[in-house]
Amino acid sequence: MSELIECPPGHMFKVRFSNVVTSLFLDANEQIWETVQAKEESEFSNAVKHHVFFMDSAQQKHTEIPVSILDLEDLEELHLEKNLIEVIPKEICHFQNIKVLYLNNNNIIDICEELGELQNLQSLDLSSNPLNHKSLDVISKIHRLQELRLYDINLEEFPVQLCKHLHHLQLLGLSNNKLKSLPPEVTNLIHLKEIYLQNNAFQSLPIQICALTALQVVDLEKNKLTSLPADIGSLCNLVKLFMSFNKLSFIPKTLCQCKKLAVLDLSGNRLHKLPHDISELKALNELGLSNNELKMLPPTICQLRRLNVLYLKNTGLSTLPATFAELESLTILDLSQNSFTDCPHEICGLIQLQVLSMDDNLMSTNLKELYIENNNLEFLPSTLNLLHNLEVLDCHNNNLKQLPDTICQLHGLQKLLLQNNQLTSLPENLDRLHKLERLLLDDNPMVNPPLDLCSLGKSAIWEYLQERRQKHMLATKIQALWRGVMVRKGLGPYAYLLQIRKKGKKSKKDTKGKNKSKKRNLKGKK
Repeated sequence: MSELIECPPGHMFKVRFSNVVTSLFLDANEQIWETVQAKEESEFSNAVKHHVFFMDSAQQKHTEIPVSILDLEDLEELHLEKNLIEVIPKEICHFQNIKVLYLNNNNIIDICEELGELQNLQSLDLSSNPLNHKSLDVISKIHRLQELRLYDINLEEFPVQLCKHLHHLQLLGLSNNKLKSLPPEVTNLIHLKEIYLQNNAFQSLPIQICALTALQVVDLEKNKLTSLPADIGSLCNLVKLFMSFNKLSFIPKTLCQCKKLAVLDLSGNRLHKLPHDISELKALNELGLSNNELKMLPPTICQLRRLNVLYLKNTGLSTLPATFAELESLTILDLSQNSFTDCPHEICGLIQLQVLSMDDNLMSTNLKELYIENNNLEFLPSTLNLLHNLEVLDCHNNNLKQLPDTICQLHGLQKLLLQNNQLTSLPENLDRLHKLERLLLDDNPMVNPPLDLCSLGKSAIWEYLQERRQKHMLATKIQALWRGVMVRKGLGPYAYLLQIRKKGKKSKKDTKGKNKSKKRNLKGKK
């Protein structure tokens, strides 16, 4: 049986416990906590003090770590991020069982020596603090540390002491700093699996990284890299490599030796070609090449049979390799902002394709009839309006739930067959397809217009759409007029209604008065 302990109204201090308290969410001030602590004889007090393993007190505007939290001797995970804490107290050493400590996004300047006594600490986040970089050496004493996050601390040099002593480190986060290099001693981090160096000032990939063969994730986005070392091929366990928005002009062939590579992002560089051996990356399932100057793809890219996602936006392409349809696992393809004059027929063989972007190309097609019935299509592309000469569009027996508004721009369309789909409404301006002769909507759960009206034919549907548009325009005008009146009067809607009501009553009284006076005058004349 569990109890619910609640603090006075206006606070949110709640703890549920049975025999053992495992989690505690502190959203209250220290006085409330001390009130609860005062009941030492209660089961609650003892349970909280000795058996709380997790506490979340993030975003509570703490200016210091409450002393009451420091009494939780069995605490294993503590979240104090996004507060206003300035000092890590010496009493932090009481957390001898702590494994996870998040102090990011505070105002901490110095790291106290006692933090180094947390020998069971495995994950530490001190990101986004105005840290004194000299005090970072204290962290080197936490020998069991596995994850260290030091994002956005204005760091220019990574402390050598951390490289020498944190032998168990598996994740190192140093993004959003001012690093230009890493110390040679970083090769001591032989168990490192993930390193994040995004948005720094690296002009070349630190050669030391290539010696860390346990690495699985390397992130060097938004730096100033002009080349990658040939030694990158030694990262035999690499799974994800992020190199977008640098200044790379070529990719070394040795990268293709990373047989486990699954995600490769090279977008926003200066690449003119890809290595012919890219086909060796058999595990690759996501490839980003957007915003490069490729102009053509090597045919060997079509041998990446596991590729699910391929981004080729703004790469100067006008054709695709003849064997492109061999990318049988491709589900997302971005070919936007290129130089295609026609929809490449090679993509028609991509049977798994779900998302295709072809916007902002140079396509001008003479296609007059398009038959895509008896598929499982759930939507039509918004670029449908590029088929300027289309006269027949047959989409019956699919799973279409709505039509893109751009279909209203197919001014030459004469037949639109939409039977047996999941449509509930039509685009507001569909009646502007003046050449449309045949519109079929049978076996759709139509609501707007209603199904019985749809059965009456195109003329009835057109009349419905026109009336709906007129009502919408009228409602918009009334709303605009209403707002204009209220602005001129300086009134809210309720006050304005009262004023109108008062004027109406007054005018009625005036009318009655005038009628009575008229009657009196008439009697006088008689």
